[in-house]
Amino acid sequence: MLQHTMDGSATSRKDNHYAVQRVIFIEGLANLFVLVLKLVVGLTTGSLAVLGDAVHSLSDVANNVVAWFVIRLANEPADREHPYGHRKFETLAVFGLAGLLTVLGFELILRALQRGSPEIESSIWGLTLMGVVLLANIVLALWERRWAMRLKSDILIADASHTFSDVMTTLVVIIGWQLSSRGYVWLDTLCALGVACLVLYLAFGLFKRALPGLVDEFAIDPRELTTAVMSVRGVESVRTIRSRWLGQNRAVDMVITVDPALLIVESHEIADQIESLIEREFDVQDISIHVEPHQ
Repeated sequence: MLQHTMDGSATSRKDNHYAVQRVIFIEGLANLFVLVLKLVVGLTTGSLAVLGDAVHSLSDVANNVVAWFVIRLANEPADREHPYGHRKFETLAVFGLAGLLTVLGFELILRALQRGSPEIESSIWGLTLMGVVLLANIVLALWERRWAMRLKSDILIADASHTFSDVMTTLVVIIGWQLSSRGYVWLDTLCALGVACLVLYLAFGLFKRALPGLVDEFAIDPRELTTAVMSVRGVESVRTIRSRWLGQNRAVDMVITVDPALLIVESHEIADQIESLIEREFDVQDISIHVEPHQ
């Protein structure tokens, strides 16, 4: 049996992963800055909502640290235990961030339904600092999403959605902080429930992105792949064809048969044509082809 493989551009993937690591590192520093501001406001005004938001920012910093190490692991080359490489760790991280968004959404719902009406100090300087926090989160979310699209990184897209949820959370906290001091607790509760629904919707979208890769749902319709492969001259049949997600990339494995009278060089040429076709038509660089004699 003849096996023909194609690995794609390893250098390009490595550069991409290093760029993702840099984005996550910068985001971690920004989240640390936001955390400090929230702690200052929360401790000096006595607002439990702001202090709770600071705890949430602490979890964001922890997420950035975890994501940074995950990306480093995902960039490791294939080995005996992980023949497809480590890129699926990125998908696992997306799933983890979606889970955190879900927890945050339900936490907001519980906070909105159980919130009391404590005495809270309202100050202009505190409101100004929270405005800086809000602006910083908006800029950070837009900046990270732009890099996520440029680098085609699922984990950055997930983290940008998480940062956007931070914008909504901070907005709810600011509104709740101000309205609670004026007696409009019911309006604060309504805002919090609306934001919680939005956060859960974002989490649902991330679960939809991560689950196909984790459960090995096909990345390309096998009927389309079979039709394309059979169009290559010299292919007698397609016995097995599989595709799967590896992070944001796709991999294809197949077994084809050719005329048993063909030379090995001729079989290689057919495999090369199939690789070029799949790379061109389906944007796949990780391709493994087994060539067997037709019986």
